Amino acid sequence: MYEKWKTAFLTISTLFLTFSLVLHPQAALQASIRGLNIWWEVVFPSLLPFFIIAELLISIGVVKFIGVILEPLMRPLFRVPGIGGFVWAMGMASGFPAGAKLSARLRKSNQLTQIEAERLVSFTNSSNPLFIFGAVSIGFFNNPKLGIVLAAAHYLSNFAVGLLMRFYGHNTTHTNDKHTTKKRPFQNPFSVLHQTRMQEKRPIGKLLGDAIVSSVQTLLMIGGFIILFSVLNKMITVFHITAAFSFIMQHILLFFQLSTEFSIPILSGIFEMTLGSQMISQINETQLLQQAMVTSFILAFSGLSIQAQVASILAETDIRFKPYFFARIIQSILAPIFTVIFWGPFYEKVSSFSPMQKDIPVFLSNHSFVLNKVWSSFVHYGPIFTLFCLYLYVILLFLRSNKEKPRSL
Repeated sequence: MYEKWKTAFLTISTLFLTFSLVLHPQAALQASIRGLNIWWEVVFPSLLPFFIIAELLISIGVVKFIGVILEPLMRPLFRVPGIGGFVWAMGMASGFPAGAKLSARLRKSNQLTQIEAERLVSFTNSSNPLFIFGAVSIGFFNNPKLGIVLAAAHYLSNFAVGLLMRFYGHNTTHTNDKHTTKKRPFQNPFSVLHQTRMQEKRPIGKLLGDAIVSSVQTLLMIGGFIILFSVLNKMITVFHITAAFSFIMQHILLFFQLSTEFSIPILSGIFEMTLGSQMISQINETQLLQQAMVTSFILAFSGLSIQAQVASILAETDIRFKPYFFARIIQSILAPIFTVIFWGPFYEKVSSFSPMQKDIPVFLSNHSFVLNKVWSSFVHYGPIFTLFCLYLYVILLFLRSNKEKPRSL
C-alpha cells in the first residue's frame, strides 16, 4: 500500500512540475537562473576544494591517522570511530552536504558500519560559517552581531543532536556488516598512516584525477537539485499553493506567539533555506529575536533541496535517510531554543558596549569586513573558477575514455 501511495505521489508531482513549466515558462526560467547563480557563484567554488582535499586525505591515509588520535573523544561522545571527527570538521567547514558525501565514502570503504554511518550523517551536515556570517548575518540582515547568535545556536544544536543520536541503534546487531568497527587499543598513528599509504597503489596523478572527477560529479548533481527545487519553489508560489498552506502555518505561529508574517518565508525556507532566510530578513514589522529564531529553525532544517541532495548521496550506499531526516527535525526544535538562550549573553551584551545601533566592537568589525570580502570574492570570481574546473573535468573524462578504449590491432 505504501508503495502505491509513493507511486501516486511521484506521478502527481512530476505531472504538476511538467504542466507548470509549460504554463509559466518565464517564471521557471527566472527560477532556474537564480538556482544556477547560487550554484556556480558560491556552492561550486566553495565546496570543490574541500571535496578534492577530502578524497586525497582518505586515499593516502591521513583520515585514519586522524581517526586514531580522535578515537578516545569520538567513541565515548557519539559512539562513532575517531575518523568521524574528520568528517565532522570538514562538514562544519565546507557546509552541506559534505558530511553526507564523506560518510558515504567511508562507508563504501568499510571504515564505518551502517549504524555508525547513520549516526555520523545526522550531525556532520551543517551550514558553514561563511554562509551564516557572510550571507545571512551580513548579506541579508546587515548585522554582523547576529551571526554570533545564529552560529552558536546552529553548531551547539548540531552537537546536541550528535549526543542524542549516540543512542540510535544501540539494540541493533551488525550481522549484515562485513566490517564492524570496535574499540581498539591505542595504535601508533604514524604506522597506520604509512600502512594505508603503502596499500594505495594508484600514482599521485591518478589519485588527483579521480578526486577531481568524483568531486565534480557530486557537485553537478548538487547543482541539478538546487535548480530543480528553485523552480519547484517558484511554481508552488505562482499557483498560490504556498498561500494556501500559509493559513495553516499562521495558526502554528500564533500558538508559539510568533508573528504570522513568517508563514510564507518559513514555507519557502522548508524548500530552500537561502531564499527563506532572505525573506525573513526583509520582514520589518517583527522583533529581531523572532527573526533570529525562525532563521535558526530554517538553517537547522536545511531545506528539502539539501535533504534531497543528501538522500541522493546516501542512495549509493546502505545508509538510510530516515535517521538523517529525524535528526533535522530534532535540530530544528533545538536551534530556536538555543537562540533564545544565547540572545542575552551573545547579542544584547555585545550591543550594550555600542551606544549607537550601527556601532560594533572592533573584533566584530574586522571579522565582518573579512567575511564580506570573502563572500564578494565568491560572487565575483566563483563563475570563472567553476567554468575552469568544468573544462578540466571534461578533459579528464576525455583522457580517461581514451585509455579505456580497446586498441585495434
